[in-house]
Parts: sequence; C-alpha cells; structure tokens
Amino acid sequence: MTYGFIGLGLIGGSIAKALKAEEPGCQIYAYMPSREMLEEARADGTVDRILSGAEPCLADCDAVFLCAPVETNGSYLVSLRDILTPDTLITDVGSSKQSIERTVLRLGLGAQFVGGHPMAGSEKSGYTYADPLLLENIFYLLCPTKDTRPEMLSRMEHLVRTMLANPYVIDAATHDRAVATISHLPHLIAAALVNLVKDTDNAAHTMRSLAAGGFKDITRIASSSPIMWQQIFSSNRESVLTVLNLYINSLTEIRSSLEADNMQYIHELFLKSGKFRDQFSDAAGLLSAQYSFSVHVSDKPGAISIIAAILAAGSVNVKNIGINHNRESGDGALRIEFYDAESCQKAATLLCGYGFELEMNR
Repeated sequence: MTYGFIGLGLIGGSIAKALKAEEPGCQIYAYMPSREMLEEARADGTVDRILSGAEPCLADCDAVFLCAPVETNGSYLVSLRDILTPDTLITDVGSSKQSIERTVLRLGLGAQFVGGHPMAGSEKSGYTYADPLLLENIFYLLCPTKDTRPEMLSRMEHLVRTMLANPYVIDAATHDRAVATISHLPHLIAAALVNLVKDTDNAAHTMRSLAAGGFKDITRIASSSPIMWQQIFSSNRESVLTVLNLYINSLTEIRSSLEADNMQYIHELFLKSGKFRDQFSDAAGLLSAQYSFSVHVSDKPGAISIIAAILAAGSVNVKNIGINHNRESGDGALRIEFYDAESCQKAATLLCGYGFELEMNR
C-alpha cells in the first residue's frame, strides 16, 4: 500500500508512524513546508519519498491524507483533483468538517472523500512529537459525504483499525455542533483564562505561582498552535458562535446570582453539573466506560514498581499508569487504567488486599 501525506505535523506524523508500524512494507510519500522535518521523518524510517508539493506521483497512492490546517487542506484539493484517480481515497484530519465537505462536493470529489477527525492531540505541535501510540484506542470520527461510495468508507474504517483506533461514523453537521461545544469552546475558555491571569496578576506573580494544580490542568490546551486554531474557528465559526452565546448567557446568570447573593443557585449549579458529569463514565455509545482508579501512595522511589509487580503477578493487563500531578480534587497520586471492567475489578481487589487505598475515577 502507498499513502500520501500533505502535512506531517503531530497528527499527520502520528498517523504515518502508526501505519508504518502495522504495515512495515507500505510506502509513504509526504510533503510539508519544513524540509528539515521531512528529512527527520525519512531518517527515522517513516517517510519513503519526500515531495515538494502536490506532485503527480500522488496518483500512485491508495489514500491521501490532508493533515495541514483546515483551510489549507481545502486549497490542496484543487491540485489533487487534477492528479488523483477516482480510486484514490481522500481524507483529512481537521476538527471541523462542513467547510471542507462543501469544497469537496463543489470540486466533484465527494465520491472518494471521507472526512476524518482523530480525537487525539496535545498542546505540543510538530512532527517531533508525533507518536503512533497517540492514536491507540482513541475514537476516530469519520464523516462521509452524501456522495461517498460505500467501498471508500469501508476502506477508511479499515485504515483506522489498522492504526489501532476506533472508527465512528457521524455526519459533518452533527460533528461540527458537537466539537464546537466539547472542544472548540473549551480552547477559547482556556486561552481567555490564561490571559486573564496574565493581565490581572500582581508584580510578584502570585497567581502564576499558584496555578500549578487544577488551573494548570484545565488551561493546558491554551498552549495549542495559534495558526491551527485560528483556521479551526474560521471554518466552524457559526457553530462556535452558537455555543459561545449560550455559554455567555450561563455566565450572565451566574453573575446575576452572585450579585443577588443567591447561593442556592450556585449550589444547584454544582449539584446539576456534578450529577451529569458522573454519568460520563457510564455513558453508552461513543464514549464507552473508562475503567480506572487512583491509588493513594507516597511520592517516593519504588512506589510504581511495587504496584506494577503486584498487578503483573496477578496477570492483570494494564492499559496505562500515570501520575496525578493535580491533587486538588482528592484523587490518589497514581492513576491506573484498564481495558475492561473485569481487569479493573481484579486489580482493585489485589491492591486492596495489600492495604492500598483506592479512589474510583469518574
């Protein structure tokens, strides 16, 4: 198989590495503005052929991934229309879908296009941070057009599974409304909160110094690529404006309640949000249950190895072990995730048997 990439940053690079890991014999052609990064990708064995743009050799590809910023992806489609055959699968990785879908349909490429959005990312950007494991077990949203041929969608679903991700088919309009609320708006809020600290902190930088716990966690995404997010908001502006206005209305209600010293409203606000958030881990459908707990351990050498040894001896398959840097919510210092409920329960029983105190995560 041969795959072409226009853009090879964090997401494009991670997809290319994942495909190469599962299909060592595949050929990967790639273009991005940074020749240095392309040479790095060729040196580590990910890229087989460096391109200078949308070259005619892309016609040899079984699939072409558009992994540049969302508006830039649309501009490449004009060149690809004159290069690719109708049997070449075209996909993208942008976090807004209606904009590129309109361009695809206008150019007559709808039959071979499947919009894609891997639900993964990082505040880091660039090929240097690309990692095939970034895609493992994530939900990879797929948005076929009204003209997409069934075999193209099937091929895309197969590619997603090859990356060890989970395909989930959704229409572009529903996708854009959903991500405007759960992804795009939070990025705006995070950036605004960080700038609020910057603009209102004192000369001693007290707020910045204290922002190491919960504040740092919820604003981590404020460090994301400015160019990428500028284009995302431009392409999904209407959906974001809708949810932004709703959010502003909710903040206005909160302000009015505080001005009126209506603490019952504040109580109900957290009661309602808490009950709903507690349902996230039990929700059926797209977001399946996450099986994990936190372990209360001392921050000292050997703590992780002891727990890992107990679980290994009990033949428990662990998905991930990480340190909870934020202790403000009362979680344990060590977070352990499992692939299924049975493994989670077995691990909990083992560790409790050794006297460890656990906190089931929500």
